[in-house]
Amino acid sequence: MSEQIETTQREPIGFWQAVTIDIAQALRFYSRLPVPALPWEQSAHALPDFPRLIRVLPIAGLTLGILPALTLIFGELLVLGSLVSATLAVAVATLTTGAFHEDGLADTADSFGGSTRERRLEIMRDSRIGSFGASALFLALFLRISLLSSVIAYGGLTLSVMALLMIAALSRTAGLMPLVFLPPARVDGAAYAVGQPSRGSFWFAAGLASLLALALGQLGGLPPLAVGLMIALSGLIGWGFIRLSMKHLGGQTGDIAGATQQVAEIAALIGLLTMIHP
Repeated sequence: MSEQIETTQREPIGFWQAVTIDIAQALRFYSRLPVPALPWEQSAHALPDFPRLIRVLPIAGLTLGILPALTLIFGELLVLGSLVSATLAVAVATLTTGAFHEDGLADTADSFGGSTRERRLEIMRDSRIGSFGASALFLALFLRISLLSSVIAYGGLTLSVMALLMIAALSRTAGLMPLVFLPPARVDGAAYAVGQPSRGSFWFAAGLASLLALALGQLGGLPPLAVGLMIALSGLIGWGFIRLSMKHLGGQTGDIAGATQQVAEIAALIGLLTMIHP
């Protein structure tokens, strides 16, 4: 039985209304947040216009960083210590997205055990987690928590909060790179269904993410060089996963995008820590 995918059809609306719709769709796609239907939105549950909404993904990513940032502030105000505060912030970030990106990282790591392209794609679709996936999840969570804890210890609360928001925007933008610069590895996956974003839309998103990072870095007291390093490392990880995905799968999948986001977040934290370490 064929299923007809509902698409969003908009009547003529204003620019800011269209931008708000795109942000709302991005938040629904990337998180478990209960984003309500907007008054001028015809269908809140339609397949998102992914090639369009990526232009505002940095704003949506920054929004997804608010709850973890507030959790970090709450933990520090209660004097729970940097390690506990960082753990709670990462936990809230994971819950907010429903482990969306973490699942992609685990599936990507498990797929390394496949001997052929077809077997790797099959492993990616398997809901079970293997030894590679479990190890990748543990190491990623450990690194995110320990790096954020060190940033709190060396940079203070304000800088750490701004860093969380910056990285939420930068890492999700980096996660777009395989989706933009590679064809889908299969024609029946989610990456194929939502459509391939244009390179022009990606560069707009990348520029917006960089501007947001520079502004937040200024608020947090970070020198532009430190922000530049975080941007560069995020982009480098995106480029690395483009190469890896092409060699590994001959294209991209949503899991590759999730893995890219996770590793880009870790890389940005490492870059930040190298700049603020006494």
